[in-house]
Amino acid sequence: MQVKLQTLKTGFLLLFLISMPALLHAFQQQENSDNFTSFKGELLDQNTKKPLVSATLTIVNTQLSTVTNNEGEFLLKVPDNIAATMVELSYLGYATKVIELSSLKPEENTLFLTPVTTQLNAVSLTQYKDARGLVEQVFNNKSENYLGDQALMTAFYRESIKKRNRNVSLAEAVVNIKKEPYETNRKDIVSLYKSRKSTDYTRLDTVAVKLQGGPFNALYIDLMKYPEYFLGADGIDNYDFSIVETTEVNGIQVVVVDFKQKSEVDFPLYYGQLFINPNTLALTNASYSLNLEDETKASNLFVRKKPGKLTVIPTVANYQVDYREENGKWYYSYSNVDLGLTIKEKGKLFNSKYYLSSEMVITNIESIANITDFNKNKKFKSRTILADAASGFNDPQFWGEYNVIEPEKSIESAIKKIRRQLKRTGS
Repeated sequence: MQVKLQTLKTGFLLLFLISMPALLHAFQQQENSDNFTSFKGELLDQNTKKPLVSATLTIVNTQLSTVTNNEGEFLLKVPDNIAATMVELSYLGYATKVIELSSLKPEENTLFLTPVTTQLNAVSLTQYKDARGLVEQVFNNKSENYLGDQALMTAFYRESIKKRNRNVSLAEAVVNIKKEPYETNRKDIVSLYKSRKSTDYTRLDTVAVKLQGGPFNALYIDLMKYPEYFLGADGIDNYDFSIVETTEVNGIQVVVVDFKQKSEVDFPLYYGQLFINPNTLALTNASYSLNLEDETKASNLFVRKKPGKLTVIPTVANYQVDYREENGKWYYSYSNVDLGLTIKEKGKLFNSKYYLSSEMVITNIESIANITDFNKNKKFKSRTILADAASGFNDPQFWGEYNVIEPEKSIESAIKKIRRQLKRTGS
């Protein structure tokens, strides 16, 4: 992330990370099919009728999927050349449901999931009382539980920046990820396939905020692939762990482990929950936040460069990652990062508040064995700013049949405004 003080031509760079191919086979398959059917709707809690955020909808017997947005809304695109008949609805802590695709309408589908709560019995409490040992086994068993071969992932990525409640920057991309085996130290490769952006820095007064890293902001939340960003230099010794309950993920009971940094650790780490399958010892989900008690040290994790007259205080730093299982192997399927910042400028009475969001969903995955033609010019680097690299905002059908995360109301309103402006200017 980069912030510029425009009057001085200087700025600061915020690092939002946890502190290829031109036209690949997967894209060719989708690009060669012009026909698809879209299904829009919302997914709610059966009891409270509240929206379920980041719930997954998957076409059964395929790797096609999407997730709900922060308002519980979904947009699922199904190519007509896929013999799909069923859709699986899943959400952490809820009973998985499978419905017929034919039961969905193009618009205004309201679907429900029922929460599932299960308590640990005495046997389970005895079996899993060593929470730290359980977490250690999760990381030690990584090579057995997670992808052991390279894979090609198609993903949709979105990042947004708001000043208070006003959208300032919106960037979206379909990306290709060359996912390296989990047991290796090789970093994943990201290739930008399609992208668009819109920015309005006039709303930022003298400070412009830019997000550095693009899809890597979401990809590096993959704890099992990049444990160093989560555990820190001293690894698991930095944390205290405790088992609190069991719940359900995709119809399977999982153990919920609370964790927090030890009191003697004097630098910011994380606190939250890990969701572990006790049978396979695989991490299925994680939800956590950064400890922001020490404002200066927390700020240093995000700020790369800034004008001396600015003070940056992180107020929110929340993270979520979900995994999916296929043929006995788990892989990264979704993540999001939400960051809140208060920026104080010397000599100014009022502070500026910014909210940055970054999320990515894997919409398709396949073997990479038959794909050899990688275009290095398409490779996206972790220091690149997507809002600078992307092309301008394009037509309403820009994404075609690619599965995307349905825009929230505020983003949808911003998109409509952008299109009206483009229409007026003839762009």
